[in-house]
Amino acid sequence: MPSKLTASAARQNFSDILNRAAYGGERVVVHRGKKPVAAVVPIEDLDLIERLEDELDVKAALKALKEPGAIPWETIKKKLRL
Repeated sequence: MPSKLTASAARQNFSDILNRAAYGGERVVVHRGKKPVAAVVPIEDLDLIERLEDELDVKAALKALKEPGAIPWETIKKKLRL
């Protein structure tokens, strides 16, 4: 479970939060009032999120290519004057 800090506490302890994420693998959620607004996570977590997003994008693109009525790339290039 991630640690929780207010935005003020996060600002005052930013260096410590970075170290906790970078070296301790800890996730820290920053709140404004009761609402979570940001998170500091280890870079490995961000890399994983980005790889998962890329994989989802590829799956969506492959699905779109299979749909009937797809517009050929050459047609798009002509319309966009590429």
